[in-house]
Amino acid sequence: MPHETPLIALLSVGLVLAFVLGTLAQRLRLSPIVGYLVAGILVGPFTPGFVADMELAMELSEIGVILLMFGVGLHFSVEDLLDVKSIAIPGAIVQITVATVLGWGLAWFLGWPTMQGIVFGLALSVASTVVLLRAMEDRRLLDTRRGKIAVGWLIVEDLVMVVALVLLPALAEALGGRSEGQGAGPVLASLGITLLKVSAFVAVMLLVGKRVIPWMLERVAGLGSRELFTLSVLAIALGVAFGSAKLFGVSFALGAFFAGMLLSGDLSHKAASDSLPLRDAFAVLFFVSVGMLFDPMIVVEQPLPVLATFLIIVLGKSVAAYLIVRAFGHPNETALTISASLAQIGEFSFILAGLGVSLAILPPEGRDLVLAGALLSIMANPLIFGWLDAWQARRLARAEAQGAAVAQEPPAWVGPPLPEGEHAILVGFGRVGSEIARLLRERAVPLVVIDDDIDLVQRARDEGFAAIRGNAANARVLEEAAPDQASLLVLAIPQALEAGEVIARLRERRPEMTILARAHSDAEVRHLLKNGADGAVLAEKELAHSMAEMALSAPPFRHRPA
Repeated sequence: MPHETPLIALLSVGLVLAFVLGTLAQRLRLSPIVGYLVAGILVGPFTPGFVADMELAMELSEIGVILLMFGVGLHFSVEDLLDVKSIAIPGAIVQITVATVLGWGLAWFLGWPTMQGIVFGLALSVASTVVLLRAMEDRRLLDTRRGKIAVGWLIVEDLVMVVALVLLPALAEALGGRSEGQGAGPVLASLGITLLKVSAFVAVMLLVGKRVIPWMLERVAGLGSRELFTLSVLAIALGVAFGSAKLFGVSFALGAFFAGMLLSGDLSHKAASDSLPLRDAFAVLFFVSVGMLFDPMIVVEQPLPVLATFLIIVLGKSVAAYLIVRAFGHPNETALTISASLAQIGEFSFILAGLGVSLAILPPEGRDLVLAGALLSIMANPLIFGWLDAWQARRLARAEAQGAAVAQEPPAWVGPPLPEGEHAILVGFGRVGSEIARLLRERAVPLVVIDDDIDLVQRARDEGFAAIRGNAANARVLEEAAPDQASLLVLAIPQALEAGEVIARLRERRPEMTILARAHSDAEVRHLLKNGADGAVLAEKELAHSMAEMALSAPPFRHRPA
């Protein structure tokens, strides 16, 4: 018997296509976002073949927006922003202003009203967090001064967009969905009411939520159920977002952002890791739903506006960022890196464009131009960084040929230096890894720590260990740990597949190295040993042996024969 299953059809076809095209984009050294957007285009109403249910897609995309904003709040770092506030805050604000003016200029040329032009320009002004962080991580720049400035700049852009998401509905209501209002009175009154509601929401979250949310998560974590903890994280993200919208009239995005921001310390790491799979899945569906809204014919019907949009993103924003960074006295290399990082748009642009269309303060063709600009700029970003890498390599080669020293930008944070000579490499500095590090230090073993969590890396450095931020499966990251001088590798991370890649790479390079790894099943033990590990510790089995020894040492059983 046939059944109508639009939800299952959307999830299965959308996710399968997103996986295939996302993998292809990754192979082509593009952001997987390109693949997700193209998957949406293929299942959308503007291309032949299967057409997914648009209403369902938009509802699922709302969940994606909530979880994306929750993740932004979890990783929001006041410290990162304050470290580079002198350049990031004024630089980002000026660059957003320039991009908004350029977008408004294009909208004016196309005959759009002023309000639509401002929304369009704002959507072009903010870079994609995913694309920027990936480019920085691939080039090992996150811990440099350039990387800190880029991340701080992005934080300011995100905050400005959060404010825009809060204020736009009030402006749209006052203007009746048009750019020409009925005077300043209704606009100011609507903005005043919105700001009062937002202030009340922020006050409640800071006075009540800041205490209740961490307290609740601590109690749930104490129950020892990972399933309940994951459920509690999702309940907080969705519940605060929904409650903030119903009680205070603020957006889902702002509620989710605050819910994530109020979590801190170890709980935020656990919340981030436990909610990551579902957050990623709905984020993919968000990008797929955005792609479904895109009409590819705009590239054929309006090639010049598409080109102009692309140039505003890639040239307008970049030139503005370059001039700002240079005006603040930073070197040319830093200015070029920041410019290349910001020469694309992504998640917030889609959220803002979608909100603008739903409020009738951005025409649908404006959303299509934003999507076209995003696709083209994300695809062009690796080429821009490739040109920058080649330019830096030529500059270094010329300096070496002339016998001149090239000034190297100092890192943003200098931790303990790498040990000289023979040492051990520890991958992972969580609960297991930090204890291993302590025991090795007690035996005077020189140690280099690798972890992809900046907070764990900072903690390792604070404890006196040489620590490198990044994924050990990345060849560049592993090279920084001086593996040719290492005699021991300990993999304390729970990801057996990632550990297997590291083991295989180092076993081929250093056959004499002793390699130990952590496993959670017999299959993982076999996988690690097959890839070249000398030993794989099955955590549950070792725990059982230890507890059995303690039990047999208790008085009733102490003298029983084995």
